[in-house]
Amino acid sequence: MREASAHCDIPCGIYDPISAKIAAQTVQKMVLRIGQLEGDDVASQNSLSRYITVKEEHAELCKHELRVLWADYTWPGTDANEIAAKFNAALKLAGQCKQTVSMDNAEALVAAVDDIASTFWGTKGVEYSDPVAEARYGA
Repeated sequence: MREASAHCDIPCGIYDPISAKIAAQTVQKMVLRIGQLEGDDVASQNSLSRYITVKEEHAELCKHELRVLWADYTWPGTDANEIAAKFNAALKLAGQCKQTVSMDNAEALVAAVDDIASTFWGTKGVEYSDPVAEARYGA
């Protein structure tokens, strides 16, 4: 019997932490937008509600993407305890981002996902970089 590892029921073997990174950046952007809101009129309240919803959804999406990557990828040549610690920290940060409106937490989440991405790509002999991260995040 052959063993397969994959992120879905059909073992395609395609993994990339970019979806977790985009979700983390979305959390960061929503924290920024929440902090920039002014006024307490109905339009501002509507925007606040929408920003919070998106922040919550993307923090949870980040957690989902990280859990799949952690559980399904084989992580060749890495220390299992080190990988577990990285994912545990990132998952806790994503949870803190749901609980708070903290730019420090959001930035730490993005950095934690970048650290995981660096380790992931290192298992494939590729140096990780995200040259479009700033452009993706925008102003």
